[in-house]
Formats: sequence, structure tokens, C-alpha cells
Amino acid sequence: MEQIAKLKDLLTAAEADADKFSKGNNAAGTRLRGTMQQIKVAAQEVRAAVTEAKNKK
Repeated sequence: MEQIAKLKDLLTAAEADADKFSKGNNAAGTRLRGTMQQIKVAAQEVRAAVTEAKNKK
């Protein structure tokens, strides 16, 4: 699934920003919050795709 690859990429970016934020970089915290929102949206897309595929059967 393409959405899973997107989630992995977003998690990698979030992990890097979380590390920077924990070291005191406030701008990284802002990026982290944005990335987490994107993860939420991508997860909803996966849920919708799975539900749609399940209901077609």
C-alpha cells in the first residue's frame, strides 16, 4: 500500500524533529506538530481504503 510508505516517511521525519525538539529546538517542535497532523490524515486514508476494500468483498 502506498499509504503505508507515506506513513513510514512521515514517521521518520517526525522522529528527527522530535530529537531536535528534545534538544531545545522550538522550530522543530512546530514542524513535529505539523507532521503529526499529516500522520493523522494519512492514517485516516489507510482506514478508509481498508474499509472500502473490505466492503467490496
